[in-house]
Amino acid sequence: MPVASILAELTELMTGVVGDHGLYALFVLMFLEALLPVPASEAIVMYGGAIAAGAFAAQDVVLLGTTIEHGLPAYLAVASAGTIGYTLGAIAGWAIGLYGGRPYLERHGRWLRLDAAKLDRAEAWFDRWGDWAVFFGRIAPVMRSFVSIPAGILEAPFLRYVLLTVTGVGIWCFGFVAAGYFAGSNWEHVDERLGVIDYVVAALLAAGVVYLVWRARRRRRAAVEPG
Repeated sequence: MPVASILAELTELMTGVVGDHGLYALFVLMFLEALLPVPASEAIVMYGGAIAAGAFAAQDVVLLGTTIEHGLPAYLAVASAGTIGYTLGAIAGWAIGLYGGRPYLERHGRWLRLDAAKLDRAEAWFDRWGDWAVFFGRIAPVMRSFVSIPAGILEAPFLRYVLLTVTGVGIWCFGFVAAGYFAGSNWEHVDERLGVIDYVVAALLAAGVVYLVWRARRRRRAAVEPG
């Protein structure tokens, strides 16, 4: 099956879950997104924004049995659910990395889609940006899901880690929910255009990280070689 068809089916599945279970599904999916890549995460939050705008008949934003009015209240509820869910997932990932360390990653990394090579890239990312790697990582496509556990392994300070995570993912989540809100029933067309930008940004980031890893290894070799 072509990759485009697989992605389309995954997007339909994920948005269908959000359509059926609303804020609860969005919260859980964003929690998982902080630990491992969730298919069509941008589409998920944009679809939530379209629901908040009242773009679909018989689809409301409901919390604890109470229907939240379409418009700004629903928008804030959707964006907040995504931000809070992701932040809690990021805290869980940080704790896994901190208390499990590299041995845990070596045993269970395949389930989290993390391996030694990805951890090396994460280390290069943190070496380049310091604590701000958390903030930039939350906004960046793809990288977003590979920050939490390495941050724990590299012992990123907890309070600063949480603040940078909330800020970064808040910008991302509120922004994409707003895009879906204003696009309404045409959110898929906007998602397609933003998806192209995501791929470009991801490619540039990947190239940058590869360069940083190469440069770090070159420095290590130079340090151990006799002068």
